[in-house]
Amino acid sequence: MAESEEEAVRSKEDPIFLVMLYGQIESAEFPEFDELYCNYSFVYGQDWAVVSGLSAGITQTTKRGSCPKKHFVWNFPIDATFKSTNPFGWPQIVISVYGLNYLGRDEVRGYGSVHLPISPGRHTLEVAMFVPEPASLFQKFLSWIVGTRPEFVDPKFVAQSEGREITRVRSQGYIKLCVSVVTKDLWKQGYRNTAKKMVNSS
Repeated sequence: MAESEEEAVRSKEDPIFLVMLYGQIESAEFPEFDELYCNYSFVYGQDWAVVSGLSAGITQTTKRGSCPKKHFVWNFPIDATFKSTNPFGWPQIVISVYGLNYLGRDEVRGYGSVHLPISPGRHTLEVAMFVPEPASLFQKFLSWIVGTRPEFVDPKFVAQSEGREITRVRSQGYIKLCVSVVTKDLWKQGYRNTAKKMVNSS
C-alpha cells in the first residue's frame, strides 16, 4: 500500500483536528512591585501534541509604567499549533511571574492558568494570579529571614486539580492576554464550536 493511502486510512480511523493559537501576553497589574518578567508554558492531555510554534517561553523584564493605571507592558508574542484526536485535555496556558526581592534573588510574584478559548476568533483573557502562602506564622517569618518565599516545584501544578485543596494561596495581580484561535476539522469529532448559520426560507 502506498504511503498516501496508508495516511488516508489512518486519518479515517483516527481523525485529527488542529487548534492554532497566536497572540501576545499583553500586560500585567501588580501594584506592589516595580520590575517583573514572566514564563509561560502549555499543559494539555495525552492525546495532544504541539506541531509548530513554541510550547514555552520567557518574556523580557519590564518596569511598571508611569500612566495612571501603572501596568507592566510586555506585548510578548505567543504562537503554537496543537493537534489531537480527542478534545479531552484541552490546552491550558500556565503563567508564572517573577521579580527580584530585597536580596536580589528571583522570587515568584504570581501563578495563574487559563484554558485556551474553544470558539474561534479574537479573545481577551484576564488571568487572576496567586502566590502560595506559608502554612504557619513561623514559616512565614523564616521565609522572610532567609529571603525566599514558598514556590511550587513545578509551575504546571497550578493547571492540575490533584493536591490543590491542601495548598494555601493568596490572590495577587492580573495578567492580560490577547489571543486569536483558529480550529480545523473539529467537526470530525462531532463537535460544533461556531454559531450555526440561520437559513431564511422565505
